[in-house]
Amino acid sequence: MTETPTIAPGPAAQRAPAPIEIDDDATPIVRLLGRTLRDAVRLGHLPEVFDRGIGTVAVRSHNTPQAATVTLCDGAVTVTGGVFAPADATLVVDLEARFALTQDPDGDADLADGVLRALQHPLPSWQAAAERFWEVTRGIRGIPDVLIAVAQGPDGPQEARFGSGPTTYRMVGTPDALAGVFTGADYLLTSLDSGLRVQGTLSQVSVMTAASWKVRFDV
Repeated sequence: MTETPTIAPGPAAQRAPAPIEIDDDATPIVRLLGRTLRDAVRLGHLPEVFDRGIGTVAVRSHNTPQAATVTLCDGAVTVTGGVFAPADATLVVDLEARFALTQDPDGDADLADGVLRALQHPLPSWQAAAERFWEVTRGIRGIPDVLIAVAQGPDGPQEARFGSGPTTYRMVGTPDALAGVFTGADYLLTSLDSGLRVQGTLSQVSVMTAASWKVRFDV
């Protein structure tokens, strides 16, 4: 799994947020792109390329027919499903590896680089990611009363606890793995294959999988 460095927001956080619009009935790739770009705006990691006038970038999955078009227009961004016209640049990425490129970008190199940097923006800390995950998933039916996240870093394990009540779900992994799942950058099930460990009932695993999809696709 490709790792994205975790850093604090930069000066761009002081700018007015750029609107990110998606289709009303968006496909999964459109939702994933839209959610990721909105997170880039929210966290203040918006590349200068978003200030350019007009440009279109086709984003294609490397192993499925999924594709979308990202359109920049005077600081606003629109993500629509499919690619129905020649784009100024094309990115072919692995959607399950944080938009890792699988081949060289085509077309406008600056535009392609800027959109790719927005899609691969640094993640927040695992604690901040866990706190936001907890906030946005509380409404899911059956979600455990308590989430315990344990990060195993170079300085030893660190624990964060959210909520109170009789049912508890525990997640243990590296800071990057936890941040990846809690932000939706990574699939929960994929992360389990990569070393993330969970402790809970089967029904809780099902609910937490739904929660991870909610943060990944902003549904």
